[in-house]
This record gives sequence, C-alpha cells and structure tokens, in this order.
Amino acid sequence: MQALSQRFHSEPHGLSLRDYGTSRGSHAHDHFQILIGLAGVLELEVEGRGSRVGAGDARVVMPGDRHDFESRSGSQCLVLDTRHSMWSRCAERLPADASRLQALAQYLALCAQHPEASMLTLQHGPALLLEAWGAAASVPSRSRPIDWTALAAWARTRWNEPLAVADLAGVACLSPSQFAQRCRDERGVSAMHWLRMLRLAHARELRLAGMGVAETARRTGYRSPSALTAALRRLGS
Repeated sequence: MQALSQRFHSEPHGLSLRDYGTSRGSHAHDHFQILIGLAGVLELEVEGRGSRVGAGDARVVMPGDRHDFESRSGSQCLVLDTRHSMWSRCAERLPADASRLQALAQYLALCAQHPEASMLTLQHGPALLLEAWGAAASVPSRSRPIDWTALAAWARTRWNEPLAVADLAGVACLSPSQFAQRCRDERGVSAMHWLRMLRLAHARELRLAGMGVAETARRTGYRSPSALTAALRRLGS
C-alpha cells in the first residue's frame, strides 16, 4: 500500500480510501476487512488462494487470514475494517446487488474528499455497505425484516412533522421498544440518532446541490437557518 487518501476512524474500525502500488505487502489482522475496487486491479493472495479486486469487485478478508497484496499498475479501493460479526455471512457469497454496492462505494469515496462529511460517512457507511451486500437476506425469518431504505425514504417526506420512535416503529410494524432495539443492533445507533443523522444527510445533499440555507432548513424541518447551520457545523467538528 503506497498511500492512504483519507482515514475516517482509528483501527480496527471504519472506512478508508486506499491507494495500492507495486510495493508488496503481507499481514493478517483480528478483524474483517472488506475491499471494494474503485480503479485499477489489486492482486491478492489470501491463505494461499489467489484473487483479484478490480473496479466493481468486492472481497471479504476473514479475521486471522494472512494476505499478500500488490498492484502492478496502481489501484484504489474503498476499505472497511470492522468486527461486525454479520460480515462472516458475506465471505462466501457474492453481493446481492453488485451495481448498488459499487454505486454506494463510489459515493462513500466521494465523501472522503469532503472532510466535513466524515462523521456522516462514519455513522452510516458501514451499515449501508452491509445492507447493500445483502447480508440481511440471511437473517433468520423469526425477526421481522426492516426495509431501512424504504423507511428512510418515508421519513424524508415528513421532516415537517415531529417524528418520534413510535412513528418509525409503526411503519416497520414493530413495537417502539422492539424497533429501538433493532435500530441499535442493525444501525449501531439509537433510533432518534439515526433519524437526526438522516435529516442532516438530506440537508447536506441539498446544500451540496446549491440550495440556499433558508430553503434547505424549511425543507428538512429545522426551526431556522441558524439551527441548520449549527447542526452542520457540529457534524464537521
């Protein structure tokens, strides 16, 4: 590995955008490492098995697996270091929707170029990658699945309403306590924190698209432009 373009969190958790070159590396670690190719080709040898990560490819390196890596002509990957046990479900299966996973990886890589968005990426990127891989499809059916993407889309049309955990739980057909626990388990944050970050994500999208602060605040339910500005400033701090 020749360079690390942007690091979001200390080892062994978090997302990073990494450039690989001709300098050969070899190591093992005690956590999962997920590599999603963005450009070029990364040559891998994991426990003696050869593999390649080109643009659009994705690989899971299991904890403890020694792997050698190099890129003869240079490559770039989005890398997730995590101890989340559900990644073990992904090691022997291809992503359910490779095009969706690649589009998400490209978006997260773009966020690496905007340091003020790093907190948002850290909060939601790993969970979104796991969801895009399709690991949720292998969760036992005794747990009612939550379509987080659809739930997020539902919430985005209702920022003018005082949304609460009970509202989200009702859409998911769960009790408030069940939904709160599922959100902590599957999103890694409380339900209200997930909702706040979702609102901020929408506001940031609108601002990056050129919308004014006042109109963005109105559309995303902030009580004033200054409240939105303060929230975005806290996000970037």
